[in-house]
Amino acid sequence: MLSSEMSFLLTVLAAGLAAYLLIYYCLFKGARFKSNVTLKGKTAIVTGSNTGIGKTTAMDLAKRGARVILACRNHQRAEAAVYDIRRESGNSEVLYMHLDLASLKSVHNFAETFLKSEPRLDLLINNAGLIGSGRTEDGFGMAFGVNYLGHFLLTLLLLDRLKEAENSRVVNVSALLHRLGSIDFNLLKTHKDLVTGQSYWHSFRAYCHSKLCNVLFTRELASRLEGTNVTCYCLHPGVISTEIGRNMGLLAKLLSVPMSKLFFLSPEGGAQTTLYCALQEGLESLSGRYFSCCALQGVSKLGRDDALAKKLWEVSERLCGLQ
Repeated sequence: MLSSEMSFLLTVLAAGLAAYLLIYYCLFKGARFKSNVTLKGKTAIVTGSNTGIGKTTAMDLAKRGARVILACRNHQRAEAAVYDIRRESGNSEVLYMHLDLASLKSVHNFAETFLKSEPRLDLLINNAGLIGSGRTEDGFGMAFGVNYLGHFLLTLLLLDRLKEAENSRVVNVSALLHRLGSIDFNLLKTHKDLVTGQSYWHSFRAYCHSKLCNVLFTRELASRLEGTNVTCYCLHPGVISTEIGRNMGLLAKLLSVPMSKLFFLSPEGGAQTTLYCALQEGLESLSGRYFSCCALQGVSKLGRDDALAKKLWEVSERLCGLQ
């Protein structure tokens, strides 16, 4: 017979396992997007698609028959992703185009190359994102520059091509953490960033701010696209186990990796709301809105501020040299 100590230990372990499964399946597992829609003859761009939810998203689109452009910074990893997606999807129309969102010049070059070589664009999925310190080529804070400003410029440069498609969409991957974000335009003017330091805490705050920018960008973009055939959406993909924190310090990685392995969604699970926003029929009336778990969700008070969204747009145009 088991000793009382062993019985107690087994009871604790069983209770812990039950609690883990309850938390995972109720809070973290997320929803699944189920649709048989095909994309033959359509073209999609997915940024940051050589890994994580971006690669999973690109894989799904390729399986549906789309021509998929992997817009990525790392040539070697992107070509490896192209090979994987072509092999698994059976779709040869998957290709890599270089895009470094930390360089406005690279964004311009990508757009120029795409517009010269590709006759149509149906889906622009602004997926790439990071948490980390440092500066972009143009001197902006890394999270602000990559997660938001580079995507802002990319979208504007491709808008005319999107408008030429019958029904096209822009999907911006934001995050629940936008609720912790804010925008200090004076700080942006003096520091070219929304934080003042380079610590992990500052990097985390910068990430939250950049995701609020994504929400506000989507809101203002929808307003400016009203009456066109282009709609846009932003989303929280869930809490995902990806390489988004690859630029974090060692201590932060040691703390986050065990949690991510236990609780966080897989890239496949994390791609579901992106696919929902890109492919779900009948979303046109919800352009500019925010989704999570394949359903419409509310945003923070700042995320609903139309004046803030308009000011961010105007400031961003100046930062990108479009004014």
